[in-house]
Amino acid sequence: MTNLIAIVRKIFSGNRPEPRSFARMFRDFKEILARNNQVLEMIADASDKLSGDYIFDRHYIETFCRDITGTVEKMVYGLENLAPNRYGRLRESFQMIREAIDAELTGRRRWVSTEFTIDYSRLSRAHADEAGNKNVNLAVAGNTLGLRIPAGFAVTAAAFSAFVANNDLGEHISETVARWRRGEMTVEEASAAIRRATGRGRLPRKLVQDMEKCVAALPGAPGLGLMVRSSAPGEDGRHSFAGQYESFINVPAESLARAYTDVLGSLYSARAMEYRREKNFREEETVMAVAVQEMIDAGVSGVLYTRDPLAPEKEEMHISATWGLGAPLVSGESRGDRFIVDRKPPHRLLDFTVVRKEKRLAPAPGGGVREEMVDGREQTIPCLSREQIAILADAARRMERFFRKPQDIEFAFDGRGLVILQTRPLALQSGPKLRPADLAESLRQYPVIARDCGEIAQKGVATGPVFRVAGEDDLAAFPDGAVLVAEYASPLYARVLMRAAGIITDTGSVTGHLATVAREYRMPALFNCGRVAAGLEPGMEITLDADERVIYQGRVPELEYYSIAEEEIEETPEYRLLRRLLRKIEPLNLVDPSEKDFVPEACRSLHDVTRFVHEKAVEALIDFNYHNRHAPGSEVGRLSWRIPLDLVLIDIGGGIAPGGGGRKIAPDRVLSRPMRAILEGVSLPGAWNSEPMPVDVRSFMSSLTRTMSPELAAPKHMGQNLAVISGEYANISLRLGYHFTMVDAYVSDNANDNYVYFRFFGGVTEDSRRSRRARFLGEVLATLDFRVEVHGDLVVARVKKLDADRIHPRLVALGVLIGFTRQLDVRMVSEERVSEHIEKFNTLMEEYHG
Repeated sequence: MTNLIAIVRKIFSGNRPEPRSFARMFRDFKEILARNNQVLEMIADASDKLSGDYIFDRHYIETFCRDITGTVEKMVYGLENLAPNRYGRLRESFQMIREAIDAELTGRRRWVSTEFTIDYSRLSRAHADEAGNKNVNLAVAGNTLGLRIPAGFAVTAAAFSAFVANNDLGEHISETVARWRRGEMTVEEASAAIRRATGRGRLPRKLVQDMEKCVAALPGAPGLGLMVRSSAPGEDGRHSFAGQYESFINVPAESLARAYTDVLGSLYSARAMEYRREKNFREEETVMAVAVQEMIDAGVSGVLYTRDPLAPEKEEMHISATWGLGAPLVSGESRGDRFIVDRKPPHRLLDFTVVRKEKRLAPAPGGGVREEMVDGREQTIPCLSREQIAILADAARRMERFFRKPQDIEFAFDGRGLVILQTRPLALQSGPKLRPADLAESLRQYPVIARDCGEIAQKGVATGPVFRVAGEDDLAAFPDGAVLVAEYASPLYARVLMRAAGIITDTGSVTGHLATVAREYRMPALFNCGRVAAGLEPGMEITLDADERVIYQGRVPELEYYSIAEEEIEETPEYRLLRRLLRKIEPLNLVDPSEKDFVPEACRSLHDVTRFVHEKAVEALIDFNYHNRHAPGSEVGRLSWRIPLDLVLIDIGGGIAPGGGGRKIAPDRVLSRPMRAILEGVSLPGAWNSEPMPVDVRSFMSSLTRTMSPELAAPKHMGQNLAVISGEYANISLRLGYHFTMVDAYVSDNANDNYVYFRFFGGVTEDSRRSRRARFLGEVLATLDFRVEVHGDLVVARVKKLDADRIHPRLVALGVLIGFTRQLDVRMVSEERVSEHIEKFNTLMEEYHG
């Protein structure tokens, strides 16, 4: 009978896969870490190529794309091995991004997002290729800076591609452009032929439906007039294309389709075609997105330059404004009032000129515009009040700091106040630039806080007040234009980089996630500045010169001007191609693993995929160890030392020094970096309390009757203290009394790989005392820079991306807590005991640090 049962079991288990060994999982995990670092280094190298200091060709771009997509694909495959059948959508997201990259390389442009319309509330800088800079700049000014902008939406480049395909226009356009470039027809003839064809085109049904849905959602619909404007990718960026595409004012909703088609046709205006030829744009770079916005019934409109274009070294803003709509002023058909304003708050009015304004442009009932007479007295008074000028100048400075370039801003004031209509880089007249020798001489007058400071994560100059970030909670209060100063370079800080002027950290990797985001935003950043960063007082104004690794006290106007007066890089088609490709590779949208949108389908770039894989690989390793306590190793033994921890060690490679002793392992044989740090903490005098704790009957009965989770209650976990270790890794599972502690840590010479995970649960007393102990742990861990979650008596804490020297004392502190919290819940008889024991723990750590 026994043999028969064995045969039956063998038959029915024949196709069941063998459980994976932990050693194999750990090898896969280390490969993911290595490839994560390769990807970040490749992104950093490609981003550096856009600095203008390098020459590269098509072969470099193709090799870079092949290598990085191949490496990221191996990371996806590695995660599938670590966590089978858990992240199926990840490969779909990766495949969509890779296809978009391949299409870009072959001139068949595809978009990571296939949406035809995107509401302004959802637009971000990651949509620059799909929605164009005009849409994105405006939406970001509203979403990030909190400035008022018109309600609206982008009709994407994907919609343009669908329109071209739907009407079989691709071949006709390509042939017409080729004939013009060969000299077989004039640019006017080519333009007319293409615009006739686009004018006859029909919009895809889905595009019509999507636009109608978006218009209906706008405030004031139905009956709302619309602004329909071009927003071609590349427009309002390094190349302005100013005035080359058509815009339509106060378009009735029922005429939107016609206006949209006319804007598409203006992509092939004679001026635009000549401009693209002059700037060496290829035909595959020519696409069009469109901005659709609510019509603003402006009382005053105008344009602001955040610097004088002819003399940018002056500390002046220039404003032109007129009554009504600003179209005649922008086009140069009419003059407006001129105001010169001090760039520095409170933005004093330095000079002004008032012109006679006899007429104004206003929206006409039923669509279009009409001229109206201005009342006699208003014709000769300034159209902007000093209060309005101050509000406008403040908003302009915020936009300039955010976009890191002088800005050309279109604005309006209506009954509700200031509305930003458009912002783009201001073209400055290139004049005599301060020579490096003269600049060096000029800089000697400014006090230096630090020289030769840290490592360059991104070059540039930043000026602003210091804002110290000690943890995630500080991010909500981060002010616009401040210099972010932190102990380490956490990827979570990417949330506020769009508002920061620069970054300085005590430690951090220049190929880490935060450094990659800093390069994406071209934000000046110095990492690994050590004690220098710690000495920067909150609120003090500084100037960061990341190029020369110098931090100055106060503002240095010469450096600011020197940085904005740099000559524009001569863009080749290869340069623009690499920049477009990096928009599909470099942006980081998945910042916070605890957020609900940290999911595979939210990955929009290879950086997102890399971040997701890295995070979930760590999680998979922790989960495996949490649910499996029987991983076989090369050496198994029990720790033999003076503290009765009763700990079994399993070495999976390099965690224990060879030597005698049989199954007993002395502490000095432990080589694992995280394990040694934990043992150091446990052994500190005062950490391990051996006094017997009296437990009242009520608390004891509570512990006996409390239901545990199936994982914790499983027989294999009861009373088992186990550590799986290697030279750089430790997973420690402890049951001490009636609570469970788990530490999972990886400590290497590469800060990008390092992390510590801590989990604590349970106790012998009733809920209130266990919860007090949990709060004690949460407050202590928060001061150690852990990201902490406390739920009842459950504590989960994480810290990542610290270098080995900085992660070591935090692991020592965890070792102290392992001993310190034994039966601590019994002592937590009142709320006062929480703060008392925090003070005792801090005293222990102060003695440890000397």
